[in-house]
Amino acid sequence: MVLMGVAGCGKSSVGAALARRIGAVYVDGDDLHPTANIAKMSRGIPLSDEDRWPWLTRVGEALSAGPGPTIIGCSALKRAYRDHITSVVGATVTFIHLVGSVEVIEKRMKAREGHFMPPALLASQFATLEPPGSDENAISVDIDQPLEAVVESIANQLGGTGR
Repeated sequence: MVLMGVAGCGKSSVGAALARRIGAVYVDGDDLHPTANIAKMSRGIPLSDEDRWPWLTRVGEALSAGPGPTIIGCSALKRAYRDHITSVVGATVTFIHLVGSVEVIEKRMKAREGHFMPPALLASQFATLEPPGSDENAISVDIDQPLEAVVESIANQLGGTGR
């Protein structure tokens, strides 16, 4: 499974809690970024598609390498990115889209400390976002609620234990 959405939507927090809830392993996709990508974003420069492809390949490889159910937090903002991850995995991937307004996410980004992604890049994230289509293997959940409610909503949509 891939927890997807713009920066600051809660992929790391939701991913860790969801993994505990359904008995999966959580991997933070930020840890799979090449150093150059992190440096670029830290300077407030949005990543290009060329920057993202090696990272997305790493995400797919990590997803398929897991010994059991694995959840990776990865923005996966464009359909082409989700298709690439799925092709690397070579099997069905469930995408869980964490949906929130610009105002909710900007507030969260400003409150967090020690993250390389500055709030100034949020607009570029929303501009790039292509929400999953009805023909994709994806579910969506509103993040403007307590963490426990977000996790419970996802678990319910997955059938209680993940898929």
